[in-house]
Amino acid sequence: MALFQARLALIACAAALLAACASPPSPPPVVQVAPVRPVIIDTADYSAGRADDVLFRAIGLVGTPYRWGGNTPAAGFDCSGLIDFVYRDAAGIALPRTTGEMLDMPKQSINRSELRSGDLVFFSTQGGRRVSHAGIYVGEGRFVHAPRTGGTVRLDYLNKPYWAKAYLDAKRIIEPQRLANNP
Repeated sequence: MALFQARLALIACAAALLAACASPPSPPPVVQVAPVRPVIIDTADYSAGRADDVLFRAIGLVGTPYRWGGNTPAAGFDCSGLIDFVYRDAAGIALPRTTGEMLDMPKQSINRSELRSGDLVFFSTQGGRRVSHAGIYVGEGRFVHAPRTGGTVRLDYLNKPYWAKAYLDAKRIIEPQRLANNP
């Protein structure tokens, strides 16, 4: 009788395991589509991991053709289209479409000596103080950008004479995560 009860218990366990395996999978999480109009998101809760995601996505696009007004890998990129695509794709952050609007975002300017991966760097390639170009800082004095018609997305050094002379400002979009909440 004990052997019969043990077999019955074993069959019941096997049936329960099979039933669990046969249950339908959980539905995928709901993914919200980014709004059509640019929205600047409060990034105080984003961690350095998001900045790394931006860094790797930007570097992964090196070699993509330049296209004025372009904002996808398939169509090509101009400088602001590249930045907006990378931030949307890697961090879920929608940015304004033009370099002027990006520079005017209510984010604190970052000193060049304090740049971190993921910061936006702005240039005035036509002289003066009017922004005309931007890129994504990736560390070690380098940035990713879409420079000009006929070119491709590439890495350049900030201290290269052309870029050093044209350097205008920098903004940090992704703030480091707060480790403590002490006043």
